[in-house]
Amino acid sequence: MTIEQTYLNFIDGKWSSSVTGKVTGSINPANSNEIVGYVQDSNEADLDLAVSAANRAKESWRKLSGAARGDYLFKVANLLEARLEDIATTMMLEMGKTLPECKGETTRGVAILRYYAGEGMRKIGDVIPSTDSEAMMFTTRVPLGVVGVITPWNFPVAIPVWKMAPALVYGNTVVIKPALETSITAAKLLACFEDAGLPAGVVNMVTGDGAVIGGGIANHPNIQGITFTGSNRVGKQIGQAALSRGAKYQLEMGGKNPLIVAADANLDLAVEAAISGGLKSTGQKCTATSRVLVHSSVYDVFRTKLLDQVKQLKLGNGNDSTTWMGPCASEKQRDTVLSYINKGVAEGASLLFGGSVSADDEELKNGYYVQPTVFDNVTTDMTIAKEEIFGPVLALLPFEDLKEAVALANDVEYGLSASIYTQNIANILTFISDMDAGLVRINAETAGVELQAPFGGMKQSSSHSREQGQAAIEFFTSIKTVFLKA
Repeated sequence: MTIEQTYLNFIDGKWSSSVTGKVTGSINPANSNEIVGYVQDSNEADLDLAVSAANRAKESWRKLSGAARGDYLFKVANLLEARLEDIATTMMLEMGKTLPECKGETTRGVAILRYYAGEGMRKIGDVIPSTDSEAMMFTTRVPLGVVGVITPWNFPVAIPVWKMAPALVYGNTVVIKPALETSITAAKLLACFEDAGLPAGVVNMVTGDGAVIGGGIANHPNIQGITFTGSNRVGKQIGQAALSRGAKYQLEMGGKNPLIVAADANLDLAVEAAISGGLKSTGQKCTATSRVLVHSSVYDVFRTKLLDQVKQLKLGNGNDSTTWMGPCASEKQRDTVLSYINKGVAEGASLLFGGSVSADDEELKNGYYVQPTVFDNVTTDMTIAKEEIFGPVLALLPFEDLKEAVALANDVEYGLSASIYTQNIANILTFISDMDAGLVRINAETAGVELQAPFGGMKQSSSHSREQGQAAIEFFTSIKTVFLKA
């Protein structure tokens, strides 16, 4: 009999059980009968211990040079790279996406760490001319202090790393609350920070219920900054709590991302982008393609090509090399996706392919699987055309000209990413200018973010701050203006 391991919180440089004495099982979404391991079901007392540790460590950490802090991140990157197979496999077991995707994400985590390690050597201010000829004036940047990091389950290595790495290299200490569904992956990531020798209290992890630990981070008086990725509902609650006590906050939330296929598009490439952008990772990306807007003159041909390929996609366990798409990350997420599919049918959209998995499929019956799903005859007032589904569902909508396409694309509350397939430079320039999205991509899928570039959304997709690249310094530090006169 296999005895599943129990994973602990990481507080003040030590692994420790929750004061509650309670644990929660992490379930393999590909086989709900399998427990990957157990994690701590913590409470506010555990969070207080972590914040106190981070608070004690912040002064000595901020006094290190940026280069010294960067050296620690280089060490973390090397350890993550050495443990890539184990961490990627754990991610697959907890979250469900295919092993190649998990390896790719972990490799990206290594690259992010190395990128921000180098940021420790970059400038943090400017000299500004003073009206006083005998004075010198310049700016520098100072860390916020203790930063709370709240991360989702869909990218359990990349998102924690792209928040923690800049927070740390710019001189902050960290308390992270990972998604409960992928907390074992987070524990193995935190072990890399531990083994890199970061001083006690600089990085801390508390696992548990989102309302308890996430809400506690939002309201904690000794947390000066909060960076969050997740749902709009929770993000707004965190933002309101942070605002009420004067803490800095950064929110990255939902998307309803459009792919526009113009009349002159390479249809084969556009189909590939719709499938990869919309269905990879089971559609569980904030930048995933959700709506495909296709010019009426090529609509029928595009739809046929799309369906031909979608029907060939293999659903299955992520450890099978022939699997293209794994399960939803949890039973709750599977049920949410199915509820949206049912709404689509009820509101009059045509279900061309997909929906629920057959109960007769022995290989899939114990997992949280949903078939890749394609809807036709979708109108803009339908729920599946307006709300984020976060699952493998594509809604097809026709248009007559680019002006209409952009208007349709913008006709949602979100503005995260958008893409267009066209060879017409006028179309490209119009799309770049008129699309209300923080990330616009031309002849590329909607899902794709490069670590060295700013990332964030417009409208209800974010708090209008930006993550990644050198833009991260804007959130994780404050500017101090210095006027110096002898």
